[in-house]
Amino acid sequence: MFIQRIYKKTKKKTYSSVVLMENYREDGKVKHRIISNLSKWPERLVAGLEKLIKGQEIKTVSDLKLSTGKSFGAILTVLEIAKRLGITQALGNSKQAKLAMFQIAGRIISHGSRNYLANEWIKGEAIEQILKPDSFTEDSLYDNLDWLSENQRSIENKIYKYRTKGKPVKNIFLYDVTSSYLEGDKNELAEYGYNRDKKKGKKQIVIGLLTDSDGYPLSVEVFKGNTGDTKTVSDQLEKLKDNFGVERVIFVGDKGMIKSAQIEEITSDRYKWNYLTTITKQQIRGLIDKGKIQLALFDTDIVEVEADHIRYILRRNPVRSDEIKRNRESKIEYISKLIAKQNLYLKEHKRAKTEAALKKIDDKISALRLNTIIISKVKDREIIIETDTEGKKKEEELDGCYVVKTDAPKESLDAKTAHDRYKDLSKIEFAFRTIKTTLEEIRPIFVRKEKRTRGHVFVAMLAYMIVKCITDKLEKLNFTRQFIIESLDKIHYIEYQCEGETKTIVPQNLLPHQQQMIDRLEIKLR
Repeated sequence: MFIQRIYKKTKKKTYSSVVLMENYREDGKVKHRIISNLSKWPERLVAGLEKLIKGQEIKTVSDLKLSTGKSFGAILTVLEIAKRLGITQALGNSKQAKLAMFQIAGRIISHGSRNYLANEWIKGEAIEQILKPDSFTEDSLYDNLDWLSENQRSIENKIYKYRTKGKPVKNIFLYDVTSSYLEGDKNELAEYGYNRDKKKGKKQIVIGLLTDSDGYPLSVEVFKGNTGDTKTVSDQLEKLKDNFGVERVIFVGDKGMIKSAQIEEITSDRYKWNYLTTITKQQIRGLIDKGKIQLALFDTDIVEVEADHIRYILRRNPVRSDEIKRNRESKIEYISKLIAKQNLYLKEHKRAKTEAALKKIDDKISALRLNTIIISKVKDREIIIETDTEGKKKEEELDGCYVVKTDAPKESLDAKTAHDRYKDLSKIEFAFRTIKTTLEEIRPIFVRKEKRTRGHVFVAMLAYMIVKCITDKLEKLNFTRQFIIESLDKIHYIEYQCEGETKTIVPQNLLPHQQQMIDRLEIKLR
């Protein structure tokens, strides 16, 4: 083991570095490798270590009495990616900005409560070395949520301008909503509504996420829990025009989001933009009945039809078609078993009323949406069902069929691109899954104040931007997001005690998969 000083001269300047080296044998040959870069060590400590090595007191790395230091790999990666996305520049350099980055990193790496982040998680992470925040408490983090909420629009605008380099953008934008349940009922935005989390009896908030066509979030909005999907669209249109200054928009949302009122607003004189959505099975049937589209046009290849200055892109998904048919048969089989059970009950209980049993069956048929296919009736105290063959055949005609509807001109959006952009809504669904249930786990939400609720969700959005960038760059490695973050978080400093001071050494030899991640992300460990 030895210390080597390296000097590199250029025309104007001389650069120097100090590294700790060791010898090793490979295939019978003596080679050298770097153990650690000591360039930032004070010269007196370098000299002291060199003296120990030359005095034969230290012969191997184990003689240095090294210990494992704090974790820094994941935090450093989060910070570097945040810089590339313009997040740190948008947040600024204030104490609140540093606390915001701390919360973002905590949401990605730990997804623990603010109490846990401030009092426990911080003990094992190199927060001071990497993020360099001033001292803070759990209450500081709650106050920071207020700051994030108050400055959200400004931060979103700065990130948007950084990504677009300040140039006017003509683009396609995707929008969707979800809900997230709350613990308790004191949250200022809490209301009962359509609960996508399937948590009965829980109040909720509604979250709207606006992204670009690549699935990168631009803005997030929190609404009261009883807000309908269509009621959230106006805010997004205003953001695109007034905040981001977008010149031309093709606004993409599903059929539950963009209805006639929303289409009227999107295409109004205020915006003069275009929309892209799908239509319901009932609307598809209406177009067929009016002769504007033909059933024979639905195929695995997309087909475009224009009617009344509206473009309709038609396709049948054979996989989905088979899935729907199997599901329908399963439902009919379920009804048959339920009828057999009710008939047995009627047989064993002579005083039981057939009307009550029939109502149970009819209610279940209605709930499973089989009204147009099967009909139930009573014959000699026995319930039987009859299948409407024609009705069933008509139902099956549209299995796997869907229609994308848009008013965007062909020269700016061809049929295949229109179809693909609608499919891109799955990117928002992926974002919601990441934010709500997998990596970030923002639910259930415990904060009560409106500002803090908005700040909490905004932290989740910024965290997702970073997670998406990391996973996109590492996609070819086929690692899960959880494995990536956990692997990076296992990169620790090495600590060495010298003259009463604790010095940190950056590890040079990582595990192969960790090195792959660091190399692909182009992160320089420091």
